[in-house]
Amino acid sequence: MALQCGIVGLPNVGKSTLFNCLSNAKAQSANFPFCTIEPNLGVITVPDPRLNKLAELVNPQNVIPTTVEIVDIAGLVKGASKGEGLGNKFLGNIRTTDAILHVLRCYDDDNIVHVDGSVDPIRDKEVIDLELQLKDLETVETKKEKVGKAARTGDKEAIKKLEFYDKLHTLLISGKNARMLEVEESEEPLLKEMQLLTAKPVLYICNVDESSVVSGNAYVDKVINIANQEDAKTLIIGAAIEADIADFEDVDEREMFLTDLGLEEPGVAKLIRTAYELLNLQTYFTAGEKEVRAWTVKKGATAPQAAGVIHTDFEKGFIRAEVIKYDDYVEFGSELSVKEAGKLSVEGKDYIINDGDVMHFRFNV
Repeated sequence: MALQCGIVGLPNVGKSTLFNCLSNAKAQSANFPFCTIEPNLGVITVPDPRLNKLAELVNPQNVIPTTVEIVDIAGLVKGASKGEGLGNKFLGNIRTTDAILHVLRCYDDDNIVHVDGSVDPIRDKEVIDLELQLKDLETVETKKEKVGKAARTGDKEAIKKLEFYDKLHTLLISGKNARMLEVEESEEPLLKEMQLLTAKPVLYICNVDESSVVSGNAYVDKVINIANQEDAKTLIIGAAIEADIADFEDVDEREMFLTDLGLEEPGVAKLIRTAYELLNLQTYFTAGEKEVRAWTVKKGATAPQAAGVIHTDFEKGFIRAEVIKYDDYVEFGSELSVKEAGKLSVEGKDYIINDGDVMHFRFNV
């Protein structure tokens, strides 16, 4: 499931530094490296201690974590919606992503010049929001024009569509993002079809200095306040500190460095997990002698859909799923012991996957 998060931000806010830190993420294990597909695209393993624990119990030949793709999108400038700078490329790259990681500079440093001459994360956020909103307005206006003629003839379906597009237009004109619109179930396909930039879920990443990495600062407080109004998530991270953490080859030295900073884990590990959650994803596992593997499914996925992630034939020929809860697997120590304890359940096509399920599928091609 190649789902992508795009890292966006104004120039000199720490966006590329953060992407480079992710490229060296050692959160899971040194055995699971970052893989560069293109200069601006990386596949990042999702840190999950449960995978390591299962591998410890099963002792398989291979251990395969689940992943999320991170895209370092070209820097944005004012006027991007009209093609200024790398605007068209930037906006095109955002359109293909599933969620946005918006990096905001939340620290003072006279040695790093801000593109607008001063540090103001709310202003920076609004610059990017405005460009995305303007581009979305173009999309909505095009849709309105196409459906307007049919609506004027009394076409009921066209009238409903036009009403929805009008709601979107009013929202965007007021300076708000499409994700803030209350959408009825019947309108969801219309919204999805448009691939609006401001409809994508967003995580605001507050890039801070060392003194603010644990508790934040006044800049961060402002970002959190405005993010709460949007029902969006925020994350505090020090990109420069993460660069230092990434340089440590020795695990113990890295742990000492983190402890000195008052951190339990590298910020990039938390960022990767949060990005995974932002995409509304969860993990299930398969565990056997050949491999212990983490698989990605959307929350709410059924057993056949989960089987289809492994292979489409598994979904087409699905018969049943044998399910072990992760905690039961750890408590009893092996699949056999779980079975003997009566803790293995057999589930049908309507079973909804729970995060951490250890699954074995029966199917017939």
